[in-house]
Amino acid sequence: MITVLSGGTGTPKLLQGIKEIVKPEDLTVIVNTLENNYFSGVYVSADIDTVMYTLCNLINDELWYGRKDDTFYTHDTLEKLGYHEKLRIGDKDRALKIQKTELIKKYTLQEAVQIQKNALGIKSNILPMSNEQPTVKIDTNEGLMSFHDFLITHQSKPEVKDVIYKEVEPANGVIEAIEESDHVIIGPSNPITSINPILIMPGVKSALKKTYVTSVSPIIGDSAVSGPASKFMKAKGYDVDCMGVCSIYKDFLNHYIINTTDYKYKNIIEKMISKVSVENIILKNMEDKIQLAEKILRID
Repeated sequence: MITVLSGGTGTPKLLQGIKEIVKPEDLTVIVNTLENNYFSGVYVSADIDTVMYTLCNLINDELWYGRKDDTFYTHDTLEKLGYHEKLRIGDKDRALKIQKTELIKKYTLQEAVQIQKNALGIKSNILPMSNEQPTVKIDTNEGLMSFHDFLITHQSKPEVKDVIYKEVEPANGVIEAIEESDHVIIGPSNPITSINPILIMPGVKSALKKTYVTSVSPIIGDSAVSGPASKFMKAKGYDVDCMGVCSIYKDFLNHYIINTTDYKYKNIIEKMISKVSVENIILKNMEDKIQLAEKILRID
């Protein structure tokens, strides 16, 4: 059994490779929910939806948000009526979000995701990290703002002084999925707002210490592969490099994978954890994704 801890961009790229070599029923994905919120009247759980679309081959893998081949008639009509959406939501994607909005009136988020992933024909298990509605604020030089205001309205430009969120309770089955796994993979997602919210939930780190854990660095050189991870790490006092990420995960990490260009850090990191691999982690095509997935799952 393989369990993956995922955000919504870096890790789904790796998931595209993993799902080609792991039986769907042997795969569980625990997904960050920190950024979930309401937009244009619908509940948006972007990371969960991205994972679902990835596993059923519907993901728009140019944007890593929404469905491929979607249309935007509703969005364009709203714009013409004078209503500006913070998020550009496709029509088919909006349908999924409308359904989820209605489902969570009667069910937990976890149950709603189960209903939707089954309807999409997904055999793998997808677990929201929590059924609680989280909150996250970004403290910047321009004031305190929501995550999406920082990311979308301000395009991640302000200087970040802190990232503030609180611990939530894990969804049913999250701890068990980790403990019962042969291998847990922490994908190359933002360590501060995608992975750490999962890690700080009660029982998660203890569960990770009971299994084999591999992490792929989301930092190459001194820059994040995608998104504002560099700014968030710096705000939290971590070095913005692969060693900074390792320092977050080192207490339970068995195997750490860094990019070929970061080879100089290998010997230093080996003083923190037992196994460090140097691989190409820039996933440009499906061949790259499958090759990295194979190397991760080939435990010496």
